Amino acid sequence: MSGKTTFLTDRLYDWYRANTIREADSLRALRERTDDIEYSMMQISPEQGQFMGLLMEITGARNTIEVGTYTGYSALAVALALPEDGKVIACDISETYTAVAREYWEKAGVAHKIDLVLGPAIASLEKLLADGRAGDFDFVFIDANKDDYDRYYELALKLLRPGGLVAIDNTLWGGDVANSENQKDSTQAIRALDRKIREDERVSMSLLPIGDGLLLARTRG
Repeated sequence: MSGKTTFLTDRLYDWYRANTIREADSLRALRERTDDIEYSMMQISPEQGQFMGLLMEITGARNTIEVGTYTGYSALAVALALPEDGKVIACDISETYTAVAREYWEKAGVAHKIDLVLGPAIASLEKLLADGRAGDFDFVFIDANKDDYDRYYELALKLLRPGGLVAIDNTLWGGDVANSENQKDSTQAIRALDRKIREDERVSMSLLPIGDGLLLARTRG
């Protein structure tokens, strides 16, 4: 029993990775490829990818959105867990990084499940709403420009079905959410959204200390 989340020392984390992570060969290959690319710290951890895949199975998700794709690890983790008729709409602005994603999605045999939409994510989400897709989606993963997190969240709620799930990455922000000396715009935006969702009666929520903090919010019908 414990009244507090167990702190993962390096030794415990190594044990945790070695004994509990099931990482598909395609995911491992993409992760190792991304390690050699600039901003590789933007890639989610294997344990977070595994958890997101489990969420897809638990919720029976078929239609999903990703806001911020980078080299495609999170989209691949989700696509691998979706049924054959499942779909990820992956929104990003970089042709360079998503070219890596496309290559590994093809190698993994899931490229047909992923529609890559290049352009500012807010515009992409607003277009989905304009196209009549409100309430069509089971899951939205947000991992992009932190200053726009609140806008992404509000658009996600419109796109999700009742009982749909939004997962927001980096909501512990390397611990800086608790650092009063860090008053950068991105840090303040994450703090504000964490507090907002805690009080948001439209959703049920929990912030999990996995990766850099993954905030889950389920829409109430």
